[in-house]
This record gives sequence, C-alpha cells and structure tokens, in this order.
Amino acid sequence: MRTLTAGLFCSVDGVVESPNLWQFDSFDEELGAELNGMMTRVDTVLLGRVGYQEWASYWPEVGDSDPFGTFINPVPKYVASRSLSGELDWENAHLIDGGLEDFVAELKQTEGGEISVVGSISIVRQLLFAGLLDSLTLMVHPVVAGTGRRLFEQGDPLTRLTLQQGRTTSAGNAILSYGLRPA
Repeated sequence: MRTLTAGLFCSVDGVVESPNLWQFDSFDEELGAELNGMMTRVDTVLLGRVGYQEWASYWPEVGDSDPFGTFINPVPKYVASRSLSGELDWENAHLIDGGLEDFVAELKQTEGGEISVVGSISIVRQLLFAGLLDSLTLMVHPVVAGTGRRLFEQGDPLTRLTLQQGRTTSAGNAILSYGLRPA
C-alpha cells in the first residue's frame, strides 16, 4: 500500500496560503534539503484546480533550471476539479474522474512510491478529515502572516494527530510531521 503525504508551509499564526509572500527571509538550506528529500520519495502528485492552473502556467517555462521544476514537470499529476474538463496541457497531468476520496483510496492500493498532495489546502483538508492522509508535514516559519487562509478552521471535527518527527532549522523553521492517531 502506498503512502499519502502532504507538506505545507505555515506561519506561526497558522496561515498556509501564499507562503511566497512571507517565507522568503527564513527559507534556509536545511529547509531546501528537507524538500529535496521529500521529492526523492514522491512519484505521484495530487493537485487542486487553482494550484494546477497557477503551476501549469509557470513550471513548464522554468523547466530544468530549478530543482523543483525538474521534479514537478515530468511527475504524474492528478488534478481534482469540478470545473476543468478535457485534456490538460501540462506534461503528465490528468483530471481525476469521479470522487477524490474514492480515487485516492484506489491509487493508494497500486504499486509505486509516495503520493503527495502539493499546493492545495482544500485537498489536504478533505483527505485528512477522510482519514486517507498518512502524514502531514507543516513547515512552520518564524513569522506572523496576519492574513490568509489557514489550514484549520472553526468548526472542524476533532482530529487527533501523532508527532512522527520534529526538527528545527538554523533559521528557526520548525518542520513537524504528523500522522493520524486512531480514534
């Protein structure tokens, strides 16, 4: 059975939206090494529509000039969307046919490496609360963003997590990996 993971950049006040606006001065070599390690384990990516549209217009142009471009362009990408249809333009990108949770449950049963949700707060939330996410890594930057979408919202169901691993970088980033704790 394959493992489903997600990793999000997060501010101390819980903002996960648009980290490019607040993470730049604390993104250090150790965090970069952590991300490179994550990329070596992942061979399948899940994206939402917004993330797909933003990244599909950027990363193919960057190509191999960036390590993330070298990873994200050729990797198989599955896109959850209710509004996109037809063939997707980005290399190895495919629309998910049917419900996301059923698709992911079936995908986890196939052969392969790690599956990772990237760039989609909604998908992370849905799969976490559905009990399908095996590991959630929050890369907490030492900044208060103030505004922006947070991963957790008032009214979310009580969900217990177990710390799988925690470490801190020299710039003060806390990299915290959690798994779901059985009820």
